[in-house]
Amino acid sequence: MNIATPRLFIAATRQNDGKTTSSLGLLSAIQKFYPRIGYIKPVGQRFVEIEEQKIDEDTVLMDRVYRLNCPLVDMSPIAIEPDFTRRYIESANRDALVRKIERAFDRVAWEKDFVLCEGSGHAGVGSVFDLSNAQVAKILKAKVVIVSRGGIGKPIDEVVLNQALFEKEGVEIIGVIINKVVPEKVEFIRKFAARGLERKGLRLLGVVPHMPFLSNATVDSIQAELEAELLNSDKQLHNSVSDVVVGAMGVNNAMRFFKPGVLLITPGDREDIILAAGASTEGSPPLSGVILTGQLRPSEAILKVIRGMPFPVLLAREDSYQVASKVHDLTVKTQPADTEKISIIRDLIRKHVDVDQILENIT
Repeated sequence: MNIATPRLFIAATRQNDGKTTSSLGLLSAIQKFYPRIGYIKPVGQRFVEIEEQKIDEDTVLMDRVYRLNCPLVDMSPIAIEPDFTRRYIESANRDALVRKIERAFDRVAWEKDFVLCEGSGHAGVGSVFDLSNAQVAKILKAKVVIVSRGGIGKPIDEVVLNQALFEKEGVEIIGVIINKVVPEKVEFIRKFAARGLERKGLRLLGVVPHMPFLSNATVDSIQAELEAELLNSDKQLHNSVSDVVVGAMGVNNAMRFFKPGVLLITPGDREDIILAAGASTEGSPPLSGVILTGQLRPSEAILKVIRGMPFPVLLAREDSYQVASKVHDLTVKTQPADTEKISIIRDLIRKHVDVDQILENIT
């Protein structure tokens, strides 16, 4: 396997700590030093099908944002399908999987100056099929940066747990990025987390402030999660949702919540609330969108009004409670079309992470 091309492995202490966000920003920052950059996510758990190949969602994101000129199938060599673990336990084939990762890395690294490798969660994820993140980092002969969530005590506790598994595999940890920190506490966290990590032999590489906008779902991601029908134009489907209101009250009370960034959830037969939502846009920024629930399709007269509304209106099968629960529990993933989010992520990593220190330790 290629051992000459510089590489870096990004891991996290938990899911949704900001590993993909950090990878997205680091690709941009590192590209200034290494213009021909490659990316690989050796083991992926969330995938889409492209040309009959199962490709990890994060791989699709990186490729579309940075146009990496690498085969998608090599950037995402192993996709964990629902029965993957059972089949592996029945008939282990680790050597074949290792060879697949090594060959994929070689193709990704071909004529590249640098390769960023993204893991699938904490150091132990994948242990059940003998490809934990720590083991994969060892296979790739990559040094590691760990991403953890804001704070001091809990992040350091979790980082140390991960440190033990990486060290067991003989993998070097360059340092730690602490993500999603309340902006007012950035300097405080930087000071004391650096001291706490230093006591464990680890370096703090950056403290990234939390930007609520980055955690906001978009209407199109909610539509996909609900498998909802779009009743009008798709022009505003990328609207960001900062708050959710369930319109289960009288129309006069509901109107108090009609503000920019709000996603309104209401039964499809509440024509009074639907009409009020449409009228609320006159002279003010509109809602982010409306979800009509219970598969209750409005009358043709109301549908005609909906088609002229300046925000997306969706029709969902579930009732309002189920829809609100799904929206609340939705894992927000950055999408290639989220250009504003991607720009913010690049700026955050560039400003708050010591990329020079990272590169100094891998070259």
